[in-house]
Amino acid sequence: MPDSPSEDPFADLFSKLPDPRSRTVSSDEPGSGSAQDSGQVTPPLSRRAAREAAARDAVTDDAPVADQAPPVSAPVSADRPGNAYTASSSLPNSADDRAIPGYARSSGTAAASSPPPPPQPVPAARPADTAADAAAGPAPAPAPVTSDARAATQEAPARRSGQPVSAPGLEDLFAGKSTTDELGIVPRPVDKRRRRIGGWIAFGVVLAIFGGIAAGGWYVWSTYEPQIRAFMGWEEPKDFDAGLANGEALLTIVSGDTGASISPKLFEAGITKTDDAFYDYLVTEGLNPPFVPGVFRLQLQMTSEAALEAILNPENKLENTSQLREGLTVEQSLPILADTIGIPLEEFQAAVADPSAYGVAASDLEGWLFPATYQFDPGVTATDVISTLVNRTVQSLDAAGVPAEERQRILTIASIIQREARFEADMQKVSTVIVNRLDPGNQETFGYLQMDSTAQYGYGEMHDGTASSSQEALDDDNLWNTYKYPGLPVGPISNPGDTAISAAMNPAEGDWLYFVTVNLDTGETVFTSNLADHNRAVDQWISWCRDNPDSGC
Repeated sequence: MPDSPSEDPFADLFSKLPDPRSRTVSSDEPGSGSAQDSGQVTPPLSRRAAREAAARDAVTDDAPVADQAPPVSAPVSADRPGNAYTASSSLPNSADDRAIPGYARSSGTAAASSPPPPPQPVPAARPADTAADAAAGPAPAPAPVTSDARAATQEAPARRSGQPVSAPGLEDLFAGKSTTDELGIVPRPVDKRRRRIGGWIAFGVVLAIFGGIAAGGWYVWSTYEPQIRAFMGWEEPKDFDAGLANGEALLTIVSGDTGASISPKLFEAGITKTDDAFYDYLVTEGLNPPFVPGVFRLQLQMTSEAALEAILNPENKLENTSQLREGLTVEQSLPILADTIGIPLEEFQAAVADPSAYGVAASDLEGWLFPATYQFDPGVTATDVISTLVNRTVQSLDAAGVPAEERQRILTIASIIQREARFEADMQKVSTVIVNRLDPGNQETFGYLQMDSTAQYGYGEMHDGTASSSQEALDDDNLWNTYKYPGLPVGPISNPGDTAISAAMNPAEGDWLYFVTVNLDTGETVFTSNLADHNRAVDQWISWCRDNPDSGC
């Protein structure tokens, strides 16, 4: 420790610095006088002695203390009476400040009840206080300083020196001496509305991306499902599993039938799972068995192998039994009857030559050979067989409530329905289209049916296995071609069944004028009431045919 105050430069330096926590000191307060005025030097008290003296002063002081101002850490010299300043009232009191005698604890005004004592000079260095500090231990931590106090502290030296107060800068901000509020930089508040809008925009973009992916995937799958399944090996088995066979189903084989022609018959009867399962099985196994004409009793949901065994088993052939399916013509029906019953074809051709022999007032029996399964007694003749078929047609017409004078007309409509539609609901819609097109007030088709089945029948193109008509058939001038002549054709074009006859008598409610089957595998048909919508449906059918070139378009 230095021997004299002048030998300690740090003590001398800090004793000369103003304390920013000091309160306002006026020249008339105790202790504001100069050391020269007192004429004597009083040694500084220790901290403990200073605290005891301060306590005694507080007890003997008659004036009430209204407020406590922050103490002053250093005396204000009398030769600078006008340089006193006031600190923030929020600054804490210090033990060092209370150790200085001659200061009253007030709100910044001098005590009026007692005369001011002579000022006590404070030496530049206070070794006694240093020793007292060491003996008393560490001083309590000062209370936190508010921003107002910090500002006052920063302004105090400038005020005492007469210099203008400088505004805090970025250096003070990074050094921790000031805040953004003191710099005047307030962070921009977050725009919650813009944030919400941005969130919705991002959500919409993500939704659009995933929606586009889903829509594209659905289009590709719906358009190229068979090709995708074939490429990925996801194709379902074409055949039923063994052990599923049940019920009973009849299969008719005529002269000239092969595996290729029998395969779709098995599928239509519900015997095999797909229309080419039986034929594929024959090709895979390298089989070419002889097929005997007749009607055979099989089961539903059979494997191709089991179906072949049943066809080749003579016990499953039904004697004197014949089966005709819906939509066949007379020309197609007679060979089946001859093969299954065992009567020569020529006898059947002679039996249908005179329709009046069966009470039919028409030029031929087209539409009158009812499609069904028949079993005849041994020794039956061709005339007996034809009579049975015609009587069954009359029975169906009567059940549908067709008047006798309307039989030929209803059979004509029903025969078109039978050729144009596959399902019962579609049959009623086709019946509606026919009725709407025949309406005299129709100003869009002007009475023309424009049914492809009629053009194909008149041109002799019905049996080539295609759904669409050739341009030659559409242009051929014959009385069945409804592209050339308005109204109904001159007669039926096929043998309709019960469902088609009922649909002819009971059309559905609707304003449809057009229809087209857009998927030949499923039979999906689109019905429209104007040409523009119909053309779009035709484009859909053309697209399907392009993707399925071997489907009979």
